[in-house]
Amino acid sequence: MATTADISRGMVLKLDGSLYSVVEFGENKTARAAAKVWAKLKGVDNSRTIEKTWNSGENIYPVRVEKKQFQFLYKDDSGYNLMNNETYEQIAIAEEMIDGVPFLKEGGEVFVLINTENDQPIGAELPEKVIMKITYCEPGLRGDTATRATKPATVETGATVQVPLFVEDGEVIRVNTRTGEYVERVKE
Repeated sequence: MATTADISRGMVLKLDGSLYSVVEFGENKTARAAAKVWAKLKGVDNSRTIEKTWNSGENIYPVRVEKKQFQFLYKDDSGYNLMNNETYEQIAIAEEMIDGVPFLKEGGEVFVLINTENDQPIGAELPEKVIMKITYCEPGLRGDTATRATKPATVETGATVQVPLFVEDGEVIRVNTRTGEYVERVKE
């Protein structure tokens, strides 16, 4: 049995029949009262975000989750079709279950989170950073670099990313899938 001392970021907990992922957590200690543990939780099987407080040492119910590597094949009416790289088994996942969908390209890598209690997928996420080719962006103006100015650029998946003015059409860049921000240019 796990207690509040075992909480860590990314852990999946079962609360009131629903699954929640720990986004942030901490402890409040006061001189007179017992210590409390708080956590900011994001719903895995629902779209809710909640905050929960426990007394220090209270029991919690973590769910064992495995992260398996899949490859994105195509999108159709059933959702996003992914293939397990080891067993070649294919599954379809709804768009709401995938983090970073605007940066998902055919053949791209996806990590599927699988609940080990019932072997059902509970979510999917892209790698933290992906490499994208810019398909369109306006040319930058010379001498406009002192203010860290940015311009919109469209990448190969159709998503728009704010890039520095020196980045040009046709270049390859690295993008953070969690925030949608430009990270750096990539040499081919």
